[in-house]
Formats: sequence, C-alpha cells, structure tokens
Amino acid sequence: MNVFRTKPVEQSIEDAEGGEHRLRRTLSALDLTVFGVGVIVGTGIFVLTGVAARNTAGPAVAISFVVAGVVCALAALCYAEFAATVPVAGSAYTYAYATIGEFPAWIIGWDLMLELALGAAVVASGWSGYFASLLKNFGIDLPPSLAGDHAVFNIPAAVIVLLLTGVLVAGIKMSIRFNGAMVAIKLAVVLLVIIAGLFYVKGGNYQPFVPPAHQLPPDEGLKAPLIQVLFGVQPVAYGVFGVFTAAALVFFAYIGFDVVATAAEETRRPQRDLPIGIIASLVVCTILYVVVSLVVVGMQHYSELSESAPLADAFRSVGQPWMATLISVGAIAGLTTVVMTLMLGQSRVLFAMCRDSLLPRSLARVHPRFRTPYRITIVIGVVTALLAALIPLSAIAELVNIGTLFAFVIVAVAVVILRRTRPDLPRSFRTPLVPLVPIASVLASAYLMLNLPVETWIRFFVWMAVGTVVYFLYGYRRSRVANPRSKPGEPALGR
Repeated sequence: MNVFRTKPVEQSIEDAEGGEHRLRRTLSALDLTVFGVGVIVGTGIFVLTGVAARNTAGPAVAISFVVAGVVCALAALCYAEFAATVPVAGSAYTYAYATIGEFPAWIIGWDLMLELALGAAVVASGWSGYFASLLKNFGIDLPPSLAGDHAVFNIPAAVIVLLLTGVLVAGIKMSIRFNGAMVAIKLAVVLLVIIAGLFYVKGGNYQPFVPPAHQLPPDEGLKAPLIQVLFGVQPVAYGVFGVFTAAALVFFAYIGFDVVATAAEETRRPQRDLPIGIIASLVVCTILYVVVSLVVVGMQHYSELSESAPLADAFRSVGQPWMATLISVGAIAGLTTVVMTLMLGQSRVLFAMCRDSLLPRSLARVHPRFRTPYRITIVIGVVTALLAALIPLSAIAELVNIGTLFAFVIVAVAVVILRRTRPDLPRSFRTPLVPLVPIASVLASAYLMLNLPVETWIRFFVWMAVGTVVYFLYGYRRSRVANPRSKPGEPALGR
C-alpha cells in the first residue's frame, strides 16, 4: 500500500492552470495583506489582551505578543517559500502532497478542517454575542435562547455564516471588497482606541513591568496541560516564565495568517505577491497587538483589567463609556472578516482535495460565471451554520489551536524535504537559514502544543483516527495520483 505516493509540483500547477477548473486570478499583494489582516485582527485584540495581562504577564503582555509573533513569523517564512514555489490552492495540504506523501497530505487536509471550519463556527458564535450586546445598547433584547454563549439555537451566528457564504460564492473579488470594507472599519476603531487611550496612560500602571513570579495551583485530570503531565512543569504566573505562558495564550490571536496561502490560485503574481501578503499582514498585526496592549495596561492597572471586555472597560474606568459602543462595532466588523476568511480558506483546501479525488470530485465544480468552487462553498456554509447554531463550541475551541500548530509543523518539515528532493525548482522566495528556521518553527510550535490540555490532545487524536478511516475507505482507492486518468462518466470540474 503506497500511502506515501507524492503528487509532483508540476502536476499541481498544471491542474491549477487547466481551463475546465481554473480559478480566476485577480488578487494583488495589497489584497492579500488586507485579507491577512482581516482574519488575524479579531477577538484577540479585543479580549486576549486583558486575560493575558491580568492573569499571567502583567504589563509585559506586550512582550508576549512579540514572542507569539516571532513564533508565527518562523512559520510564515516557511509558508512564504511554499506559496511562491507551489502557487496552488490547498496551502499545507498541497505542500505535504508534493513532499511527504498522499496520506500525510490527507491528514493535514483533515486537520485543517479543525482550524478553518470549526474556527469559523467558534468565531460566528462570538460574533452573535457582540451583536446581541450592540443591539442591547439600542434597547433591543434578543432572547438568550436565540443568541449568545448559551443559546439553544443561535440564530445570529447561523445567519451571518449563510450571508457570508453568499458573498463567497459571488466571487473572490467581491469577497475581497467586502473584506476590505470591514477591515477599514475595525482598523479605524483600533487606531481610535490607540490615539484616544494615549491621553489616559499613567506611567505608574507600568510598574512593575514584569511582576514577580509565583506558582499557580496545578490543573488536574484531563484539564492539565500536557507539559505538566509529561514533565511535571508547574504553571507560573508573571515573571519571565509568565511572559512565555502568556505567549502561548495570545498566540491564538494570530491564528489564520496561513489562510492567505490558500488564495494562491487566485493571485495574479503569486511568486511575488504571496510572500508579501503573508509576511506583511503578520507584521502589521503584531505591531497593532503590541501597541494596543501597551495602551490598555497604561490606562488601567493590569490587576483591574476586565477579562471579557478589557478595552471597553478600560475606557469606562477613565470616564469614557461611549467608547464601549464603538469598540463593539469594531469587534463585530473584525469577527465578520474572520468568519468569512476562514470559510474561504476551508473551501480552497477542500477544493484541492476534491480535485485530487480524495473527496468527491463533483464537489470541485467551478461556477461558470463567478469562477468560484460554489458547491463546496455552499456545503461548508451550511455545515458551519449548523455548528455555530446548535453546538456549544467553547469546550472544543482549543481544537482550532492544535490544528493550526500541527499544520505549522508539517509545513516546516516539508520545506526541508522539498529543498533536498527538488533543489531544481525555481524559488522566488527562499526561507532563510534552512534548516535552522524550520527546526526553530517546529520546536516553537511543539512547545505551544504541549501547553494545551490533555483533553484537547485526546479529541485531536480521535479526529485524526476518524480521518484515517475515511481515507482508507474512500480516498485511497479513488486518488488521481493512483488513477491518473479520469474514470469514464466522471463529471467535469468546470462547466
């Protein structure tokens, strides 16, 4: 059983350029950068700052954002090389298929469903909470059973997912325009928070910048981090180790920058523009996170920060409650772009898997007018809407995190392998200091994964086991790499 058969890079590029299933190339480097900012700037900047500063890092949470940004930058450099070398939809799935083999590629594609589809559902649920809160400011109360964290059927979450599905089906350019408008709104709010907040910063709130360290009571059972179970490492608040612990927390504010790579087939000059989009969006968001965190902890002492709405409550503490409504608007705009971008990334990954016949190939049909994979987009939209509406996702949200980190590890390893197996490939962007940067990326990602609870690891392995069964029952036998010629009667991918 040759489960490690690879798909040549040339074949992937040929599939992408084929007339009957070609996506429309319309995106520029600026589009991709806005795309990346749209998916990264979300709840992290509005929520995680307060949680990390109050509980683990103090004012040094700004350093935690820098550390997390460096971890993501290591992965971004690896993604940038692959995106420029293999400018094809599918991101880490496509890269793994070209280097490690079909089964590992399937596993990473299956894993990306955790990051993208489940992530979109989680964020849609958060969007519902902010939307209900904003309506309350105008005297409109939605029943708790229909909106918010404890809804029986979360109607706003389902509706926003279905509306965004329509935008995605209507074309990548329309999606980018909508994303750009929402990004402009939330960046305006973030910049206003920074500028207005500077007038209320007190130097004394930064003292001490790194509070003295103290140990926390260890978690027990399945709630304990894996690093504690394996190595007996006790959780620490504040101090140097607290800063790194907070980095593991705020890292999740960066989830999604890799989605930029999934738009490779729709980029006009992918060899040039993809590395720019990936790296530029990460740099912009890191700067925003650091500056906002410094302003917030300067406005209000870290020990008094709110864990649910730190920015809004910080302005309330200085007598400016009107900013709370404005911040809610920015949060809604921010979460809207995150949901849409995660769904777009998921559709492109599954599109690539369907085109390779590892999933039903008929789902990869491209709309004759909009040139989008409309069938798989609609399927993803319906499933995501049902997840967001019906399932309490807070208990499994950390699966999004482990899925992302696992993808980082695979891409870093694949860069080294492709350098050795295909040194002849033209590379318009090269990851510097190979293999040191990929090794550092693997180690940093592995460290953050070890900080996740044991129960998250168990759920992750169960999900991978289900994916393995699906592969051997369906994908292994129908793979286009194993059966290069389409079977008689197989539906075309295009019109």
